[in-house]
Amino acid sequence: MAAVGLPEIQPDRSVRLTKRELEVLFLVVEGRSSKEVADALYVCKRTVDFHLANIYDKLQVSNRVQAFRRATRLGLIPLEASLREN
Repeated sequence: MAAVGLPEIQPDRSVRLTKRELEVLFLVVEGRSSKEVADALYVCKRTVDFHLANIYDKLQVSNRVQAFRRATRLGLIPLEASLREN
């Protein structure tokens, strides 16, 4: 049974993010806005939002904070890298 307010997680689901999705996630973890990420990657904001939607779907989350927490817990991004930026 899932806790109230938390999405149900499929434990057997293997999460794999593309190289571009990881780039977007790293920049988001740094605290950058979608526009700033778009500028850094030379794409439009809509492309970044598309990647974020895919990241959220794959991680089964609904926002940037949840994505950071889940990606860290799954070992997709190292916790130490995000702490250096803050």
